[in-house]
Amino acid sequence: MQLSEALLDRLETYFRLLTAWNAKINLTALDLVRDTDKAVDRLLIEPLAAVRHLQPGAANAIDIGSGGGSPAIPMKLARPDVSFTLVEAKTRKCAFLREAGRQLEVDLHVETARYEVLLSRPEFHEAFDVLTMRAVRVEPKILMGLQAFLKPGGEFLLFRGPSAAESQAALMPLLVPQTTYSLVESLQSRLLVLKKREVGPVVPTNA
Repeated sequence: MQLSEALLDRLETYFRLLTAWNAKINLTALDLVRDTDKAVDRLLIEPLAAVRHLQPGAANAIDIGSGGGSPAIPMKLARPDVSFTLVEAKTRKCAFLREAGRQLEVDLHVETARYEVLLSRPEFHEAFDVLTMRAVRVEPKILMGLQAFLKPGGEFLLFRGPSAAESQAALMPLLVPQTTYSLVESLQSRLLVLKKREVGPVVPTNA
């Protein structure tokens, strides 16, 4: 992806703001000062690599456990045409996310809630084209809940580290593994793409 000067400036603004707030509240466990290269790779480069894999026509996305705003904010900066809803349970982290939106002049819809609470609200049911999430491990029960946010045919973009297992994702009857992309080689990070089934019953596979 060719990055414009304007995008680079806004990414730098986001990273500086994240660094300043992280000194006061715990937004990320990454060392933003002494290990800047790793932090930039994880928080900025990974989302920019992932944004290339958004499906054509994606109009809105929901990010679960947004924390310090990555991957959602860098993806939003790179794709301003996509609407992002950021879900974070901790009030102080949500305060940062809203301030980041103001500073960067981007429209971020921030929900201060656990995702389980949002599942009870009809307006969130099958409302999104894309769901993004960072996770070391995701249980099938969690996947079953999260898929309810996606429209049929929508995609779940799961950011993974080198040691995260993918086998459990294949157990989900409503989420079909599509492909895995490499994100940042030095981090051995990957993007697992799952697609929500559109219609029809699940047909068991004979052994």
